[in-house]
Amino acid sequence: MLQTVCQDCGRPLLAQYDLSAASAALEREKLVARVASLWRYREILPLSLDAAAVSLGEGWTPLLPAPRFGEKIGLPHVWIKDESQNPTGSFKARGMTIAVSMAKQFGLKSLAMPSAGNAAGALAAYAARAEIEAHLFMPKDTPAANIVECLAMGAHVMLIDGLITDCGQEVIKRKDKEGWFDVSTLKEPYRVEGKKTLGYELAEQFHWILPQVILYPTGGGTGLIGMWKAFNEMERMGWISSKRPRMVAVQAAGCCPIVTAFKTNKRFAQEHPRASTKASGLRVPKAIGDFLILDAIRTSGGTAVSVTDEEMFEATREVGATEGLFFSPEGAACCAALKKLQTSGWIRPEETVVIFNTAAGTKYIECFPGFAH
Repeated sequence: MLQTVCQDCGRPLLAQYDLSAASAALEREKLVARVASLWRYREILPLSLDAAAVSLGEGWTPLLPAPRFGEKIGLPHVWIKDESQNPTGSFKARGMTIAVSMAKQFGLKSLAMPSAGNAAGALAAYAARAEIEAHLFMPKDTPAANIVECLAMGAHVMLIDGLITDCGQEVIKRKDKEGWFDVSTLKEPYRVEGKKTLGYELAEQFHWILPQVILYPTGGGTGLIGMWKAFNEMERMGWISSKRPRMVAVQAAGCCPIVTAFKTNKRFAQEHPRASTKASGLRVPKAIGDFLILDAIRTSGGTAVSVTDEEMFEATREVGATEGLFFSPEGAACCAALKKLQTSGWIRPEETVVIFNTAAGTKYIECFPGFAH
């Protein structure tokens, strides 16, 4: 049977590896000679070693110093992991290269998924590459660039009057009758394996000493969950020490179920009512992996922060003018959250901090009010 979620509790499954065998075949000192993509970590990814990956050159994105932005807010050691340089312009390429590669290995012919936009674009691209059908369900107010992208890749697109959770219900209702395999966030165990390579890349780019703080825009949360999994795997392989970054989940004030659960000391998050934000990737009122996100935050001594849309757009201008990067609203949310954490003293000036720009701002043009004036 194809693996989806736990048959007993309905919660996510996480792939496990023989890390002793993997570390024997995959020496960290020899990684530099490998392909400059996430597939350089092939031995700790689920695809069979003799199977061909469905790849568009994803991963191994730049880790950029942000000295002017950092100095401006009193934190001189800020770095940006720029995921906008992935295929289809977002970090979603990481998960989809693995999920679609596994789907092809299993002989699947038709995949379906709800999406706020960027994941749909990535699935459309990788499914086209693999000659697999993609059926995508998105809210009607999804950024136009994402919708056009999916149609251009030959995907079947359905726009729903509602949120991503409503789109997900439509997939659940139709998937068995239509013969679709559901590749929704954490409803199959492989997208998170692509996202975990963020953690491997950070460790390698920082020469195996992790930063003190990581800020991550959190909707479904697979990136944060994946990095936390990667840190555990690398420690078990002897690649890094037991020291961990403090993980910060960043959400929109109009949709912050993880922030609310963290502040009220809950293990699981309640669905956020009437979720609203122009950062479409953060408009996830209920995440299936909520407890995994919260466990990572608490275990690491981290926190959860929400910011307003106005704060995101102001941060977009600020980081753009100082560092020459056009952030997505989700990435800009991390910049706004960083300023709050600096002001409160939660982050010290000497600490090394990484913020994630998860997508290209050009995919959200209609979301930036007043920028054309």
